[in-house]
Amino acid sequence: MTTPFPFTAVVGQDDLRLALLLNAVSPSVGGVLVRGEKGTAKSTAVRALTSLLPKVAVVPGCRFSCDPASPDPGCPDGPHEGGGGGTSRPARMVELPVGASEDRLVGALDIERALAEGVKAFEPGLLAAAHRGILYVDEVNLLHDHLVDLLLDAAAMGASYVEREGVSVRHAARFLLVGTMNPEEGELRPQLLDRFGLTVEVAASREPDQRVEVVRRRLAYDDDPAGFAARWADEEAAIRQRVVAARELLPSVRLGDAALRQIAGTCAAFEVDGMRADIVMARTATALAAWAGRTDVLAEDVRQAALLALPHRRRRNPFDAPGLDEDKLDQTLEEFGGDDDPDPDGDGGGPGGGGGQPEPDEGPADDGAGAAPPEAGEGEPAPGGAGEQSPVRAAEPFRTKVLSVPGIGEGAAGRRSRARTEQGRTTGARRPEGALTKLHLAATVRAAAPHQRARGRSGRGLVVRRDDLRQATREGREGNLVLFVVDASGSMAARQRMSAVKGAVLSLLLDAYQRRDKVGLVTFRGSAAEVALPPTSSVDAAAARLESLPTGGRTPLAAGLLKAHDVLRVERLRDPARRALVVVVTDGRATGGPEPVALAGRAARLFAAEGIASVVVDCESGPVRLGLAGQLAGELGGTAVTLDELRADSIAGLVKDVQRRAA
Repeated sequence: MTTPFPFTAVVGQDDLRLALLLNAVSPSVGGVLVRGEKGTAKSTAVRALTSLLPKVAVVPGCRFSCDPASPDPGCPDGPHEGGGGGTSRPARMVELPVGASEDRLVGALDIERALAEGVKAFEPGLLAAAHRGILYVDEVNLLHDHLVDLLLDAAAMGASYVEREGVSVRHAARFLLVGTMNPEEGELRPQLLDRFGLTVEVAASREPDQRVEVVRRRLAYDDDPAGFAARWADEEAAIRQRVVAARELLPSVRLGDAALRQIAGTCAAFEVDGMRADIVMARTATALAAWAGRTDVLAEDVRQAALLALPHRRRRNPFDAPGLDEDKLDQTLEEFGGDDDPDPDGDGGGPGGGGGQPEPDEGPADDGAGAAPPEAGEGEPAPGGAGEQSPVRAAEPFRTKVLSVPGIGEGAAGRRSRARTEQGRTTGARRPEGALTKLHLAATVRAAAPHQRARGRSGRGLVVRRDDLRQATREGREGNLVLFVVDASGSMAARQRMSAVKGAVLSLLLDAYQRRDKVGLVTFRGSAAEVALPPTSSVDAAAARLESLPTGGRTPLAAGLLKAHDVLRVERLRDPARRALVVVVTDGRATGGPEPVALAGRAARLFAAEGIASVVVDCESGPVRLGLAGQLAGELGGTAVTLDELRADSIAGLVKDVQRRAA
C-alpha cells in the first residue's frame, strides 16, 4: 500500500491498514469509518487501497459496470447477454464531495425528452460509477441529510432509484463505503454510523523519531514521486498477492459454532442494537482467518473483529465516547468460549502477522458516558480576579420544547425552522434558474398546453419545450446556528442550581444535534465575557466545554450580549444563509461594569433591531422573584421560558402555550 507516511507514526494506523485490507479481502464486511484528528493520513491510506483491489470484469460500453457473467437484468443500458465476453478495468474509487447535489449522486433524467418522447434518457451519477468499487466520502459527518438518506437507501438495497414525477430508473449500486471524519466537527447520524462495517480511531504519534520519519518520507515523495513509488513497489505487490490469495481462500474458511456463540454473546453483552453487528463480526472474523492463511476462525479473530466492529455501535447519544472495555471483552469471550475451534498450528497466528493479532497496546478505551468533573480548585481564575467555584456535573438531560426561528429561511437543510429547501412539501412552482432538479409536472403541462396547436402536435405525446418546464418550490426545515449565552457568575453558583442549568443546556445541545444545527457557546462572569466555543457542528465539543465551566464573580450581562453579537456578525459573513437563534441562560441580573443595567438594555436592543431570534431561559429561583429575565427577553424582542417550561412534557409550559394561543 504505497503511501508517503509510515503507519507506525500514527496511533491506530495498523488497525486502519488491517480494516481496509479486510474489506479488500471480503467486501461484504461493509466498509470502514476512519475517525481521527486532522493531518493523520486518513485520506492517504484510503486512496492507497484501490491499487490493491483486483481488476473488475465489465460489459463493454455499459455505464453501470455490469458483470458479464451475471449482468443486471434491469440495467438502463441493457439488456445484456449473460455469459458474454467482457473487458477488465481497475477497481474505481469514486469520491463524493460534501457539497454534491442529489442529481450528482444518483443521476439525472432528461425531463424534456422523457415528457416529449417517452425516452428514459438518464445520465448516471456517482452511485453508478461506484458500483463494484469504492465510494469514498471525506468529512462524511458534514454530508447533508438528504444525501445521507440516499446513501442509506442504496447501501441497504444494493440499488439506486431515481424517481421524477412518474418516470423511474433503477440500477444496481453495490459499493464499499469508506468515510473519514474529524469528530471535532460533529458526529454522524446513528443510522449512517451503523452502515459502516468497521471503525478505527487514528491519532498522530507523540514520538519525535516517528514524526521525523513522516517528514522524511513526505519530502522524498514530493521530490521524486515516481522513485518513491518504485521503492515501495515490491512491498505493494506482495500485499496485492496476499489479498488475492486470501480472497481465494475465503470460501473455504469455517466459522464454527463456538466462534458464532462468542460473536453472539459479545454483541449481547455489550447491548448492541439490532443484528447487523453480529453479521459484520462474523464476516470480519472470517476475513481475518483468510488473511492469516487459515481455514478456521479462532478466538483471537473474534476478539479483533469485536474491536473493529463494535465501538461505533456502542454510542447511545452524541456525548458517549466510542470505545470498548477490553477487560469486559476478554471475560465475555472466555465465558462463551468453546472447545471446537481447532488450531492445528498451535500458535493461533498465520503468515506475516496481520489478522488475528492482539490489539496494539494503546490502553483501554473509555467506555463511560462522559468525563468525570474536575476536582475542586482546578478551574482557572475568573476574569477580573473574582472568586469562583469549581465546576459541577450537569443534571440528567431531558426532552426539550422545540425552539425555532420565526419566518421562512433558506439555510442548510435541517430539522428546526421553516425554510425553502430541496426537500419537503411542494408549495408552488417557478421557472428554473439553472438546471431543473424538481419538476412540477402540473405547472409544466399547464405552461405547454396552450401552444400545442401552434407547435404542430399530431400524436398523443405532449410537445414540451425548455421554456415550459417549471421547478417545484418546496418548504421543509433548516438547521440554525444556536448560540448559547450562559451566565456563569456568582449569582448562578449555587451547586444544585448550576447543575440544573447545565442539565438544561445539555438538553438543548442534544436537541441541536438531532436537528442538525451548528452550536456556539459564550460565557460571562467576573468582569468580562469569552467565546468558550466558536460556532461548530460538534455538539460534543460544546458539551465538554459546558461540563468544565466554572462559576463565580459578578454578572457582566452586557459584556456577554455584546460578545454574542460580535460572534453572530462574524458568522453571518461566513454563512449568510444560516439564521441564528440566541439562547440566553441567566437569572437576568446585571452587576458587572459601569451602569450595568442600562448597558445591558442597550446591548439587548441591538438584537431586537436586527431581528435576531432569541429565547431567555429564566434561571431565577426562590419564593421571591424579580422577573428580570422576562424584562431582558422584552428588550431582546424574544420570549422567556423557565427551566420547568423548557421541558417538552411540562404542565406549566402547556398551560402557558394555551394562554398564549387564547390571547
